[in-house]
Amino acid sequence: MWKITNPDAEAVLYDELAKKSLARYFAVMQNKKIAKFMTAKLLPAEFDENASLETLWKEHAARTEDFHKLENVIDKGKKPAFPKPTKSYFDLKITIANKIMQHCHLCNRNCGVNRSTGELGYCKCGDTMAVSSIFAHVGEEPELVPSGTIFTLGCTIRCRHCQNWTISQWMEPGSTCKPRDMAVAVERLRSSGCRNVNLVGGEPTPWIPQWLETFKLLRVNVPIVWNSNAYYSPETARLLAGFADVYLLDFKYGPADCAERISDAPDYWEVCTRNHLEAKKHGELIIRVLVLPNHLECCTKPTLNWIAEKLGAETRVNLLFQYRPEWRVHEIPELRRSLTNNEMKQAVQLAEKAGLTNLV
Repeated sequence: MWKITNPDAEAVLYDELAKKSLARYFAVMQNKKIAKFMTAKLLPAEFDENASLETLWKEHAARTEDFHKLENVIDKGKKPAFPKPTKSYFDLKITIANKIMQHCHLCNRNCGVNRSTGELGYCKCGDTMAVSSIFAHVGEEPELVPSGTIFTLGCTIRCRHCQNWTISQWMEPGSTCKPRDMAVAVERLRSSGCRNVNLVGGEPTPWIPQWLETFKLLRVNVPIVWNSNAYYSPETARLLAGFADVYLLDFKYGPADCAERISDAPDYWEVCTRNHLEAKKHGELIIRVLVLPNHLECCTKPTLNWIAEKLGAETRVNLLFQYRPEWRVHEIPELRRSLTNNEMKQAVQLAEKAGLTNLV
């Protein structure tokens, strides 16, 4: 059993702003409420596995509305007024995700490859999850520590400065992992004292069909942290509703061309802002803003202002100062150095000027 040795991880339990912005997460973490995936498995759904995606999505939209009502009932301590369903809202998500795999559009690139037959798109992810490591992470945000972190291979963008480039770009072989084995690993993490299961990479988006299959088998109550670059499709955003408890989303760049130039991520601002707004509707948010050298005005400033204006001043924001030149960053001249102390101070001032009050 993990013991909390990080004083910040202990102190955050009494941090009123953190508790307010992540109230449901704290309750699930302490087993006072149940995780979203467990509620989704209780909600009946009527569908034919052979129906078209359009038909399945219509059923999903209706059940998503029902999910929020059911979650509210269960959160008040009441039991559902119906027996365990033959087919559930969660089963519907799995059916849709597996169909998407046949013409993959889980991320914004819409490669359209049939991953179920072995075709590989931009992310190079196939039909069997590839895992780099599984462990209790003590270096995440204090409210998450110890975090049951699972690093999967592959990514939907290519940041030239990626610190996990051996994972994101398949420079290491990884280990294949079936949903049943992964479910056992998640249960072990939770029973060892981890506050959550943290789905990361690389990027978890390509593996959402496998993640859904994993949590269908899971019987323990554990909050799911969706640790993502936020460059996923509207369809993936719908699948995450009723699945992710905490959206731990990157907000890497501003509205200029920096995202495409540095990370090969066209339309990044539009995609990222859309997905943050969707996350706000369906779960709780922690936003990571990586401060980059020479990018305060074009990226950090508009990002912090947008968060404050669109998501609220009390949104939990982690200003990250651990940037270091990595991988292919030599291709981006202004990123070949580390942050200065002055840039760090300016970033904090920008957050304060934007009105953000809940900084990690």
